[in-house]
Amino acid sequence: MIPMTEHEVAKEFDASGLRCPMPILQTKKQVKSIEIGQILKVVATDIGTKKDFPAWAERTGNEIVELVEEDGKLVWYIKRLK
Repeated sequence: MIPMTEHEVAKEFDASGLRCPMPILQTKKQVKSIEIGQILKVVATDIGTKKDFPAWAERTGNEIVELVEEDGKLVWYIKRLK
């Protein structure tokens, strides 16, 4: 599946194989390493991220730009807003 839109990704993080709560904890650190307005691409295999990432984004004021499911992986595009 091709993403709906091409995103200019500032950084990519592969969280494949990590189980809850590690994907969200590591993503939190990765988001802090990019500039406000930039996009972090996260590849995850933990289905729990489908609930965790949107809740985290809402709580922290960041934006889930897109979620793409491909080859059993969840590919998240997260924009740092704060």
